[in-house]
Amino acid sequence: MSLKWVDVQEIAIQLAELHPEVDPLTVNFVKLRNLVMTLPEFDDLPERGGEKVLEAIQGLWIEERG
Repeated sequence: MSLKWVDVQEIAIQLAELHPEVDPLTVNFVKLRNLVMTLPEFDDLPERGGEKVLEAIQGLWIEERG
């Protein structure tokens, strides 16, 4: 399975699992985009990851951390 920007829930889950040391509240969008694009299963165009998508990922990542 390859991850696309629209897979915001799965991206957030993987970020939480792979980067437990990172506080999503402190991550800016540049770093967040880079973290997403380095996920092993991620395969999408960088320009598709706009601000709204990054906001959604960040919000879900915060929820994942509980």
